[in-house]
Amino acid sequence: MRNVKVYHVDAFTTTPFSGNPAGVVPDAAGLTNQEMQSIARELNMSETAFLRRGDSDADFRVRYFTPTSEIDFCGHATVGASWLLATEFGWAQQKAQLVFKTNVGIVPVEWTTKENGDVETVFMRQSSPRVQHMDLSAEEVARLLGVDVTSLDRNLPIRLGYTGNWHLLVPLTSRKAIDEARPLLTELAEVNIRQNAVTTHLFTFDCNPDFYDLYTRDFGPAVGIPEDPITGAANGALAGYLVLEGILDRAQRHKLRIAQGDVTGRPGTVHVDILPGMEPEIRVGGSAVVTIQGELRL
Repeated sequence: MRNVKVYHVDAFTTTPFSGNPAGVVPDAAGLTNQEMQSIARELNMSETAFLRRGDSDADFRVRYFTPTSEIDFCGHATVGASWLLATEFGWAQQKAQLVFKTNVGIVPVEWTTKENGDVETVFMRQSSPRVQHMDLSAEEVARLLGVDVTSLDRNLPIRLGYTGNWHLLVPLTSRKAIDEARPLLTELAEVNIRQNAVTTHLFTFDCNPDFYDLYTRDFGPAVGIPEDPITGAANGALAGYLVLEGILDRAQRHKLRIAQGDVTGRPGTVHVDILPGMEPEIRVGGSAVVTIQGELRL
């Protein structure tokens, strides 16, 4: 019998039982693909990150599994794993950043600390942003999402966005419209699979500007996640879309606060830092809370 240490980390929050829960296996050395998939299914969180010590170009090799399949990248599980290593395993006292090797390449993660030295936030640099046109009409998108077509924000384009995974990005006119969305999950999964998209991400600028810049909601039935509470990868793709489509000036630096998770009862905040340039750099981060530590017996 082998015992495998597992952790439950709530990402993008400072409050236990909110934010987006991720499974983290800090030492996955020796685990087979089937064992990792079985552990992810047993933990039954939207994603579980499996880490093993890296080689010369990274501190850790990381793989991400949903309960049904492996995906190339997951933002909130990266935040959760980084927070766990920085706080519970002492990496914040050893160095200023970690370097992860993922299926989409190298992902550096840095942390900020409070005056007393405690970790405050972790920020990951995501892959270079890209956007693609998609072949669905506005009427079809509205039908798939269970919203009135007049709720779509026609001033902004519907696009596929990427900073590690492809996401279908859909602008809506109001937070109310996003909260009332009732997607046809089976059909939406089929569409996302055809698009090679991991999730469909709804967003709006309709929120209290004193606290947030955008409000979002995310559906991932194509990878076995009906609704993901808070998404680092999708909000990173959204940030890339905003500058590549000229909605935000790519010559300026932008710091965004994105609210998500209210409908699922797990509210949290994603912080996004967009660094200017011909190829904008997207950094996504937040806080986290370790809520469960245990051992799984194989």
